[in-house]
Amino acid sequence: MFLYWTGYSDSLLKEMEYKILSSLKTPYKGFYVSIVLDGIEEKIWTIALNTESSNTPLVLLHGFAAGLGLWSLNLDALSKYRAVYAIDILGFGRSSRTKFSNNAVDNEKKIINSIEKWRQHLNLDKFFLLGHSMGGYLATSYTLSYPESVKLLILCDTWGFTDRFDVPPLWIKILTFFFNLTKFNPLAYLRWIGPYLGPLYIRTIRDDIIKHFKDFVPNYLYILSNYLYQCNANPNSTGETAFYSFVDGIGWAKYPMVKRIHNLKPEIPMKILYGSDTWMDKDIGPRIKKMRTESFVDVEVDIILFVSLLVMLKNVISGIYLRIVLEIAWLVKQSDAVKQLQ
Repeated sequence: MFLYWTGYSDSLLKEMEYKILSSLKTPYKGFYVSIVLDGIEEKIWTIALNTESSNTPLVLLHGFAAGLGLWSLNLDALSKYRAVYAIDILGFGRSSRTKFSNNAVDNEKKIINSIEKWRQHLNLDKFFLLGHSMGGYLATSYTLSYPESVKLLILCDTWGFTDRFDVPPLWIKILTFFFNLTKFNPLAYLRWIGPYLGPLYIRTIRDDIIKHFKDFVPNYLYILSNYLYQCNANPNSTGETAFYSFVDGIGWAKYPMVKRIHNLKPEIPMKILYGSDTWMDKDIGPRIKKMRTESFVDVEVDIILFVSLLVMLKNVISGIYLRIVLEIAWLVKQSDAVKQLQ
């Protein structure tokens, strides 16, 4: 009955994703990668573009409550000179809704192991790893665990780094308050209001995301709001369980990455980006740069007005990602530490 009320549908999620990706000019392949974790088969939904390229590939990790479809505005540009792989992180989107515990360390390790097994299955050697928000946290954790696989770590408005508990936006405070008080998953409210009001609610509160697809996806309001709703409508919301196990207090990480980044091998270069309207701690980037004096760390803060968590979207792609990903020579000229990128 509850599944019926939420209106969750594998086929509808697939349809909405397909309509978003149909606007791409670059051909892509979508497929599941089967892996085994703790003796159980799991599946990672993946799309790949320009896999014929011999240049270093790029792997994309999305943020919380999202899916790989939100990278679509970037994919044509990013895949122009190299292969690009985007996944639905385990527990999110169209990937398996594996069982997670309430233990943050175990859950983080499980997701990181799933990414490594995914890499092994695709026989990727070294790649550029780009993570947005929660994806930046996980990308850093992966690089700490498997540094031999990552040529460049790119973090966009990354969550989970700060050890300074400043006051976040009101909506974060409200969601976290109710979760801490009741252990009620905030996104359960979205499922509770159902398949008619849910997309309308998303259209209202996430207009900052949806509006960027106006000239890219026909009928973008309907498609994007229903895509985001379906990404989060599955009552088996295990990815959310994992994420909230990482959280302490009002939306901060239990184990801030800034206290772990010193373990990252110095030969791995980093690019750290913050939008001007972000609620993330923008001082983290400069702090990491000071901590990693033997490494290449490039930080850009306030990169564009009114972007907030949307630094991966179309209006900044040419100014940022094309420079750091498609024109890697720019980085090479900056420091001997990144000659490995050639």
